[in-house]
Amino acid sequence: MKLISWNVNGIRACINKGFLSFFDESDADIFCIQETKAVSSQVELDTPGYSQFWNSAEKKGYSGTLVLTKEQPINSFYGLGIDKHDNEGRVITLEYEKFYLVTVYTPNSKRDLSRLDYRENEWDIDFLNYLIELEKLKPVIFCGDLNVAHKEIDLKNPKNNVRNAGFTAEERKGFDNIVSHGFIDTFRHFNNEGDNYTWWSYMGGARSRNVGWRIDYFCVSDELKSKLSNAKIHPDILGSDHCPVSIEIDI
Repeated sequence: MKLISWNVNGIRACINKGFLSFFDESDADIFCIQETKAVSSQVELDTPGYSQFWNSAEKKGYSGTLVLTKEQPINSFYGLGIDKHDNEGRVITLEYEKFYLVTVYTPNSKRDLSRLDYRENEWDIDFLNYLIELEKLKPVIFCGDLNVAHKEIDLKNPKNNVRNAGFTAEERKGFDNIVSHGFIDTFRHFNNEGDNYTWWSYMGGARSRNVGWRIDYFCVSDELKSKLSNAKIHPDILGSDHCPVSIEIDI
């Protein structure tokens, strides 16, 4: 199976920037999207052969997730089942015969870190617990914009960003906990080189200079590690300030 994840920073804008060309060419079995910034009725998205699962935020033009899948899942679930987290359209879970697929758009701690306490002490804890509960039933594949660069290798200028959103000790510990539980960061399973990023600021020509951050991930339950055949970042695909990431897995 080929799975792709992409924070499109507005699905309507991304469609106008060539989204469908990449979608058609990639021919993924499952295509996960974050930051749709729309409800389905606002978007002309014709995807023959794919079922669409939308989870939109209550606030218009904000957040939101979407999964396009060739195989019809057994079940679909929206959010974490916790009211304080579930009005922003951040999580979709699809149940398949052999695994759960979760796509997530993790809340940003904000430039002034005003949401860091929520992120550290509520969201990150509840999201990991949600994954752990799913994993008791079936292996889990989860993907999306996790809004954290895990290690210094995962951003261009770590020393200058130590207390910036996305690279605080608190956020990095949240990802440590995911890995400590046994989830595999699939890209790092295959690649330990630097200068591999998935997000670049629109400021200062950051993308052309590859001054970026790796904050978009595919992670899988440890028992699926041997079934992975690759994990890739696709920095040449434009249309958003993020680029797509993908895995291929025999499941």
